[in-house]
Amino acid sequence: MDHVGGLLIDLDGTLFHGGRMIQGADLLIAALRKAGIPFMFVTNNSSRTPANVAAHLCAMGIGAEAQEVCTSSLAAARYISGESPGSTVAILGEEGLIQACREAGLRLVSEAPEYVVQGIDRSFTYDSLAQASRWVRGGAKFVLTNPDLMLPSDDGVMPGAGSLGAAIEAASGIPPVVIGKPEAHLITYATSLMGIDPGEAVVVGDNMRTDISAGARAGCRTILVLTGLTTRDNLEDYRRLTGVEPDEICADLAELMLTLGV
Repeated sequence: MDHVGGLLIDLDGTLFHGGRMIQGADLLIAALRKAGIPFMFVTNNSSRTPANVAAHLCAMGIGAEAQEVCTSSLAAARYISGESPGSTVAILGEEGLIQACREAGLRLVSEAPEYVVQGIDRSFTYDSLAQASRWVRGGAKFVLTNPDLMLPSDDGVMPGAGSLGAAIEAASGIPPVVIGKPEAHLITYATSLMGIDPGEAVVVGDNMRTDISAGARAGCRTILVLTGLTTRDNLEDYRRLTGVEPDEICADLAELMLTLGV
């Protein structure tokens, strides 16, 4: 592949499955460092802080540092602070989102917020839904970290942030601003952190509906790896569903390394 200004690398399904590293993930990251190719880990996961994500990667043997991680929570907080610095926000979310909003200089409140920002929230209740929908109907801007309807867990698939967001949208009648993949906000924020234009970046991921679609919307080149959700068997279905085509398709991470020349 021609000049790569930076790689935006998905995590679950691309570098690991749950707590298990995908073969070659450690070698890929080590090779990128040796070759001097900038990269960032980019995830829709809103629950973990960058330090938590980096620790999870390191525990599997994949070298990572917190400053190399860009989450949907960080992008959501920066989106709000960029639009309205110091504004008040009500958070329906977990540690990663709470920390990101505080660090972005937003004021966390429990009454009359200017923004309702929501991610995965495993303490979500009927009261949460009722209150959030009232705020949004009353004029608070609704920001959703990521639209993932389902969330993988050790107990099987669980409702994701998008399922909770769909409930708030249904109860309020107002759709959210979506930050995470497949929308472009998360990708363009990650490229800004790297100091490169989206056209210089390459998005690497296993999911045609999120990773590859987001990369295409942001104006990045894309590489699909068949290490997770998208496989040879369902690739044509995803092509028809998304209407996007990756620039490259790699069977595994070893082939990805060859494609990148590392």
